[in-house]
Amino acid sequence: MTPNLLVEILVEELPPKALKTLGESFASSLAASLQRDGLAQDTATVTAYATPRRLAAHISGVLPVAVDRAISQKLMPVSVGLDQSGAPTPALLKKLAALGADASAVEGLRRENDGKTDNLFYDSTVKGMMLAEGLQKAIETALAALPIPKVMSYQLADGWTSVNFVRPAHSLLALHGASVVPVTALGLSAGKVTLGHRFEGSCDPITIEHADYYARTLLDRGAVIASFAERRAEIVRQLTAAAAKAGPNLSPVEDDALLDEVTALVERPNVLIGQFEPEFLEVPQECLILTMKANQKYFPLLDAAGRLTHHFLIVSNLSPSDPSAIISGNERVVRPRLADAKFFFDQDRKKTLESRLPALEKVVYHNKLGNQLERSKRVTGIAREIVNKLPEDLKPKESVMLDNRVKLAASIAKADLLTDMVGEFPELQGIMGRYYAFADGFHEDVANAVEDHYKPRFAGDALPRGKVGMVVALADKLETLTGMFGIGQTPTGDKDPFALRRHALGVIRILTEGGLNVPLSTLLDLAAAQFKGLFAGSKGGLQEFIFDRLAVSLREQGYTAQEVDAVLSLAPQLLSDIPKRLAAVRAFAALPEADALAAANKRVGNILKKAEEVKKARKISASLLKEPAEIALAEALDRIVPEANAAFEAGDYSASLQALAALREPVDAFFDKVMVNVENTRLRANRLALLAQLHGAMNRVADLSRLSA
Repeated sequence: MTPNLLVEILVEELPPKALKTLGESFASSLAASLQRDGLAQDTATVTAYATPRRLAAHISGVLPVAVDRAISQKLMPVSVGLDQSGAPTPALLKKLAALGADASAVEGLRRENDGKTDNLFYDSTVKGMMLAEGLQKAIETALAALPIPKVMSYQLADGWTSVNFVRPAHSLLALHGASVVPVTALGLSAGKVTLGHRFEGSCDPITIEHADYYARTLLDRGAVIASFAERRAEIVRQLTAAAAKAGPNLSPVEDDALLDEVTALVERPNVLIGQFEPEFLEVPQECLILTMKANQKYFPLLDAAGRLTHHFLIVSNLSPSDPSAIISGNERVVRPRLADAKFFFDQDRKKTLESRLPALEKVVYHNKLGNQLERSKRVTGIAREIVNKLPEDLKPKESVMLDNRVKLAASIAKADLLTDMVGEFPELQGIMGRYYAFADGFHEDVANAVEDHYKPRFAGDALPRGKVGMVVALADKLETLTGMFGIGQTPTGDKDPFALRRHALGVIRILTEGGLNVPLSTLLDLAAAQFKGLFAGSKGGLQEFIFDRLAVSLREQGYTAQEVDAVLSLAPQLLSDIPKRLAAVRAFAALPEADALAAANKRVGNILKKAEEVKKARKISASLLKEPAEIALAEALDRIVPEANAAFEAGDYSASLQALAALREPVDAFFDKVMVNVENTRLRANRLALLAQLHGAMNRVADLSRLSA
C-alpha cells in the first residue's frame, strides 16, 4: 500500500481566534499542491490537526514519485516552422531549444490540422516529481497561503537570519510512512521528533515512528489531543457533564465562537466548576455573562429558565489530582470583574437617561452628519412621522399613546452610549438602555424599544417586541440608510463599513413581518425630510438598493429567480404584500394555462412597447370590434377582469391570478385570428387598447411575462 504522509510545524502559542482557520488552510493547501503535482490522489483523505502549539496535516496515499506524464505541446503552424524544402526554420529551432530539445527532434514532430491550418506538435514525457521536491514546494505554498492575522519577525539560532511567520517555529516533522522526507521550512530541517503538552506530557522530545501513529503517540506520550474537532467535542462532553454535576437542569451558555477560542487555548482540556457570590446576580445577567466570556473565557451556567446562576465552568489546560488551587485562583480573578460590573451598574443608575441627552451633542456620529444628539432628533422625527402614516386602525387615544411612547423611546434610545457600563462593554448598548429605562420608571413598551431599536442585528435575529419597538427600529435604520446614501457612503464590493446591507435587511424584515403597512417610497420621503430635504435625490438609488437586498433575501428563502423577478419588477411599495404576491405567482405557475398566458403576456408587452398609438388608445370602442376573436376577448375581459380586480383589492392575490387563467382560450384565439397592426389606424388603435387593458389586468400582482422562458 502507498504510505501516508504527516507534516507538523511546532511553534509558540498561536493566536486562538485564528487557529481553526490556520489549521484548515495549512492542511488543504498542502494536499492541493501535492495533488496538482500528481503525488496525491484527488480522493485522498486529508486530516487537519491544530493545537495552540502546532499545525499539522495527515494525507493518505502519497506517492514517493509521481507517475511520468505524457504531454503534447503545440509549437507553431507548419508553414512557420518548416521552410519550402522541409528544413526547420530558426523560429522552430529556438522553440525546441527552449523545451530542451535539439534539431534531431524535428523528425519526430507530429502534424495535426485544427480546422484552419496544419500545426506542429511536440510530444514528450515529463518525469514524475520526487516527493521531497513536491513536498518542499507544497510546504512553501501552504505557509505563504496561511491567513495569518499578523506576521512577526524573529531571528534563527545563528543570530543573523531573520524569519517572518505568525509565531517562532521550533521544529519541523515530515514523515512518509516511517521515513523522514528531507525538506526544510522556516530555517528548520525535517525530522521525526516533536514535543508534547508543556506541563502534562513527557518532558523529553517525542519520536513519531510512523505517519499513522502521530495522533495516538501525541495523546499517549504527550497528553495532547491533536485534532481540533476531537478536542472541541471533548470540551462539549465535559461541559455537559460538569453542568449536570453543578446542579439539576443547569446548562452552559451556548457560544460557538467562545467554544472555538477555548479549544484553541488548550491541548488537553479539563473542565472545572467555579462559583461567585450570589449577590452579584443583582447585576443584569448580560453584563456578568459578557465579562465572564470576553475577559475570562468561562462558560456561565444557566438554569432551565435561562437565568444566570452563580456557577461557571473553567476549561483548564491542566489536570492536577487536586484542582482546588486552579478553581480558587479563577474565582479570585473573576471576582474583581464582577465587582466592576456591579459598580458600573450602581453608578449608572444615579443619573437618568433623559438627563444624559444634552451630552450626546459631544458624541460625533459622522463628520458630515453631525453628532448623536442631532441624529437622535432625526430618528425621533422619522418615528413620529411613521406613526402618522400608519393605517387608521387605531383609536384616537391609542394613536396618541403610541405617538408619545414612540417619541420618548426614540429620544432616549442612544442615551446609554454615555453610561459607564456601555463604555466598558459596547456590545451591551441598547441592552443596558432597557434596564436603565425600567429603573427610570418608563413603560415596558418604551424600555423594550430602547433595546430593540437595534434589532434585527443579524440574519435570524428576533424582531422588536411590540409596535413601539418596530417603529423606532425602522426609523433608526431609515435614518442611517438615508444619511449614508446621501453623503455617498454606499457599499462597494464586499466592503460595507456602516453595515448598510444589514440595515436594509432590517427594514425589509420589519416591513414584511412586522405589520407596518406603510409604502416604502413614503418612508424614504419622510426620512429624507428630516435631513431638511438635503438627500432627497438619493431616494431612487436607496430604493433600488433595498430591492436588491430583498431579491437576494427572497432567493435565499427558496423562491426562484423568475418568481422574484416577476414580483419585484413592479416595485411593490407595500413590502408586507410581497410574500402573498410570491405565493400567488407560485400557485399561478402551477396552472396548466400559466405557460401560454405568460408567453402571451410577453408578446403583448413587446407589441405595446413598439406601438406609438397605445398612448392615445385609452378606451375600447365596441363598434370597432370586427373579428369574432377580438369580440370574444373583449367579452372575456368584461367578465373576468372585474372578478380579478375585486380579488386583488381584497388582497387575495392567488384568487386574482387564478381568475385570469380563464383568459387563455380567448387570448390564444385572438393571436391566431386577429391582425393587430392593420393599416386602418382606428382599428389598430382599438386593438392596441384591447391589448393594453389585457396587459394591465394581467400584471397587477406580478409581471407574468417574467415567468416565460
